[in-house]
Amino acid sequence: MLQKKLISKKTVEDKGEGKLRPDCLSEFIGQDKLKENLSLFITAAKARGEQLDHCLFYGPPGLGKTTLAYLLSKEMDATILATSGPALERQSDLAAILTNLKSKDILFIDEIHRLKPQVEEILYQAMEDFNIDIVIGQGAGAKTIKLKIAPFTLVGATTRLGLLTSPLRDRFGLIHMLNFYPPEDLKKIIKRSAKILGVKIDEAGAMEIARRSRGTPRISNRLLRRVRDFAQVNGSEHITREIANRSLQMQGIDDAGFDEMDKKLLLTVIDRFKGGPVGIETLAATLGEDKDTLSDVVEPFLMQSNFLIRTPKGRIATQKAFLHFGKKPDSKTLF
Repeated sequence: MLQKKLISKKTVEDKGEGKLRPDCLSEFIGQDKLKENLSLFITAAKARGEQLDHCLFYGPPGLGKTTLAYLLSKEMDATILATSGPALERQSDLAAILTNLKSKDILFIDEIHRLKPQVEEILYQAMEDFNIDIVIGQGAGAKTIKLKIAPFTLVGATTRLGLLTSPLRDRFGLIHMLNFYPPEDLKKIIKRSAKILGVKIDEAGAMEIARRSRGTPRISNRLLRRVRDFAQVNGSEHITREIANRSLQMQGIDDAGFDEMDKKLLLTVIDRFKGGPVGIETLAATLGEDKDTLSDVVEPFLMQSNFLIRTPKGRIATQKAFLHFGKKPDSKTLF
């Protein structure tokens, strides 16, 4: 049971994206303030000979939350065990993991906002006092035994900080938000990844991919691989701006980095609902998509780039969105 719930370090890093991950915190590009804070806390914890305080990373998908968890384990010379909120179905699942931890180990829980309440309750004592209560037996003869566990570091990752309960959120000593990356940082990531993949790319080609990566390193690396394939098939020895542009256009990614879902969402708000406001449930039903996917994956970049805004009445397309598609803003569009 325990082996099914844990993901080994080797398993994660053997995946395609894994080999592009940095080997130490200093190689992690972007999020400079976050890196500065983590470096300070790591240095202090190592000087005291203690485990790192519990860390919570939140922000849109693909910005490096999982990567940072693994970098923390490397910087602390600690073993990392990884699982996810949905995988922990019963209290016994989490208890089995906690009792197998060794001193200073790191437990990484992805999608921590999806922990079930009864499972989450075990973490309260574990995070604060490093012990858990185990119930033995059933009914009137049941007994509760307090079991000591090794001091450990919990690293949680979530795309929806607001769904974490206050008791759990308040037990994290370090809470950090990851922001979308500027094109210059993404260009550095693309050039580093290209070198690892053995791909030749010039400055303009790297910037073209970076500019259309929605501020997200995971998307940058994915697009780089697809552009590499396009260049290879078309007999190009290295990726130029022209090659990158032709490849990305073929994939349906426009100058702003919008894919088909981005364009479909914005055009639905603009054309079908006259720019909005339109509720997320209505929008999800119209598009045939899950509302959580829209709010967690699609909308954050559109809002960050000022193409879409949320209001109490619903989503509204901005004048910038109208102009991007060559449409005249409605007279009531104030944003």
